[in-house]
Amino acid sequence: MFLKEFEVRWSDVDANRHLANSAYINFMSHTRMAYLWKIGFDHKTMAVNQIGPVVFYEHMYYFKEVFPGKPIRVSLEVMGVSEDGMFFEFHHNFYDSEGRNVAHCEMMGAWIDLKTRKLTGLSEEWLEQFTAFEKPEGFRILTKEDTRRFAKRPKHLTEA
Repeated sequence: MFLKEFEVRWSDVDANRHLANSAYINFMSHTRMAYLWKIGFDHKTMAVNQIGPVVFYEHMYYFKEVFPGKPIRVSLEVMGVSEDGMFFEFHHNFYDSEGRNVAHCEMMGAWIDLKTRKLTGLSEEWLEQFTAFEKPEGFRILTKEDTRRFAKRPKHLTEA
């Protein structure tokens, strides 16, 4: 499991004076990029290879409020990867300064080829780097169908 700690700043708080939804999203994004950098997927490497991560969805579950003044830790676990590395699923947990789990997020994404603007698998070298982690309980090999399990377009948008 990868962990990143954040200070909850005044600008991270909403009108209810607790951590805003947008702050949770930003903390998760920062945690993901820190994890990718740690395993060798930094901005320079992604730019040279013309590849970037995209988010399909983030499902948040909130358990307790978070207030400014104390740090928050955000975890990342890789819960799934497709055989070619194109698709990935990350789970994030948020822990308060006393170690209590205050929120959980399930996120799914993929890699996009920045030249063709199409989803792409990883090269053998990158796939080896991306999958060189201890598999947590519940880890699975993803398929394209897994990326669509929550996708339901409104009927009026599909009738064109």
